[in-house]
Amino acid sequence: MPPMNRRTFIGTSIAASFAAAAKPVWAADTAHLAGRFPAVHSIDRVGLQLYTVRDAMKTDFAGTIAKVAATGYKEVEFAGYFDHSPKDVRTILDKNGLASPSCHVGYDVVEKKWPETLEAAKIVGHSYIICPWIDEKQRAEPAGWKRAADLFNKAGEASKKAGIQFGYHNHSFEFDPAESLGGKLPYDFLLAETDPKLVAMEMDLCWISVAGKDPLAYFDKYPGRFPLVHVKDWVKDASSPSEYQGAMGQSVKFGGRMADVGQGSIDWKNLFAHSEKAGIQHYFVENDYPKSAFDDIKVSYDYLHALSF
Repeated sequence: MPPMNRRTFIGTSIAASFAAAAKPVWAADTAHLAGRFPAVHSIDRVGLQLYTVRDAMKTDFAGTIAKVAATGYKEVEFAGYFDHSPKDVRTILDKNGLASPSCHVGYDVVEKKWPETLEAAKIVGHSYIICPWIDEKQRAEPAGWKRAADLFNKAGEASKKAGIQFGYHNHSFEFDPAESLGGKLPYDFLLAETDPKLVAMEMDLCWISVAGKDPLAYFDKYPGRFPLVHVKDWVKDASSPSEYQGAMGQSVKFGGRMADVGQGSIDWKNLFAHSEKAGIQHYFVENDYPKSAFDDIKVSYDYLHALSF
């Protein structure tokens, strides 16, 4: 998601409304003969980051969630709750047979409103709470990234006691070398400075690819650290608007646009063949600027639902 829009969108939301899904969302095809043929995997429960349909949710919260479920999605990730109580959201999710294992909340919520956020999450059976953004001013501070890592460890410790996992979601700017870190990549710094037991990573597979980094290298180096991923595709296009620049960072020199999953340049089959090593349990489709939100989420759902790896 574009950082400015997302930050504004979720910054005032505290109450997380999410229902947890405990089982893995990829499953092996048990019909294969052990030892003779490799197991074939697929995504059993395709998820959607609801920021993709945010405009519809503003005017018809319950109806939008129902349409998402009717498309085939089994899991949703929230980024704003539109003044609905955790109890009401849980009721809507249950009515539509949906689980919401995760939500996004702003950095300020993690910093200042954490106890009540955890309490709201418990009401709806939420498993993960993800921070998706660190403010530009803080990133520019000499100790800005260190302050973020310290806060994430602290939040992770409190959430663990509540039975909830804290995590961080990346854009591309975390892969710009930071002068304040002696040229180190902020993403590498966060992985090193946060306790794996307290801070999970929700890898945005599009933004890391846009940054020119290989997700598989991170899966190899930090196995099991990525229980959630954002799934959105990318097409390089020099004529595309610069609305993504805040998310892309300074190292990305080409233009481009998001695309429905399977309609861009990312090799999903190859990436997801390494899901077990990465620890991926939840796959959330996202398109920050869909052309037609409900048509787009169906294209992405159909692709992922049929994908084997």
